This record gives sequence, C-alpha cells and structure tokens, in this order.
Amino acid sequence: MKLVKPKELFQKVYKSGSAEQGRLLGLDVGNKYVGLAISDACNKIASPVSVLVRKRTNIDYMAGDFKTLVSQFSLVGLVVGYPFSLQGQANFEAVQVKLFIEDLRKTGKLEGLSYTYWDENYTSKCVEALLAPLNFNPVLSKTMTDKFAAVGILQGYLDNMHRESRSGDMSEE
Repeated sequence: MKLVKPKELFQKVYKSGSAEQGRLLGLDVGNKYVGLAISDACNKIASPVSVLVRKRTNIDYMAGDFKTLVSQFSLVGLVVGYPFSLQGQANFEAVQVKLFIEDLRKTGKLEGLSYTYWDENYTSKCVEALLAPLNFNPVLSKTMTDKFAAVGILQGYLDNMHRESRSGDMSEE
C-alpha cells in the first residue's frame, strides 16, 4: 500500500481511460467498526457497502476482506477518512486511523493499492443527526452511521476532485 496525495489518486483512477477505470473504496475507521463505501464505475457516486468489526486481533482477516473487495470491484485505491485537526495537531482518533492503516499495510495483502487521507470532520455527526428521528436500535444505528459516514467521506472526495478537474486545478500540491 502506498500513501499518495488526493489529486494523485484521482489522476491514477482516470489515467488508464474510462474503459479500464478502477473504483475507489471509502473508509470510516472507528474504534469498533470500519464503515465501507464504494464508488460507482464512473467514480461519481458513493454507495454504502458494509461495516467490518474492528479488533486488533483480526487485522489479517480484515485485510483478506479488503483484498476480496479489491478483486470483486476492480478497486485501485482507498479514500480513508481522517480527522484533520483545526489546530494542525494529531488527536487520538487521528493516531488510531494511522495505526489501523499501518497494520493493514503490514499484512502485505494489499500491495499495489494506493490510499489517501480525506477530511472526515463532522461526517458521523451529520449522519447521526439524519438517523436520530428514525429511532433505530443502538447497534443498528452505530453500524449505519459508520457505513454512511464512509459514503460521506468518499462522496466529499469525489465531488471535490471532479470540481477541481472541471476547473482545471488538478496540478500537484
């Protein structure tokens, strides 16, 4: 797995041409669950996929799940939600996200896959506000929140990259 800048990942997706274009997987990494969302074949719309239970002891199993998704959906990259601090300091959640990605990388099962970090601030809070009136049971509500937070992360990334692409602002940062 290789960390790349957001624009670099987007350019990689479109580099091979629309016939062979790969898809992206969005991740909302939490303490107990990892919410997953996938882009459509045109990389314009994000949709929920599933939620994986996260434990320190099951990282190899999770890497296998990711590897299956990579081959099943022709994934070329991951967009990982990252809680960027307004003060520029890494908080506890940010450290946990980086540790999870490092553990995933160490399994060696996702070689050749690129990933980038994307701002996840307020995605879970927005989803929680939308789901609150529906009165789901707490476990269902939590897994749905993680899944749809991943959609918010990936959709935010896709929208931003397409907007920059249309404006001609796709030069490297």
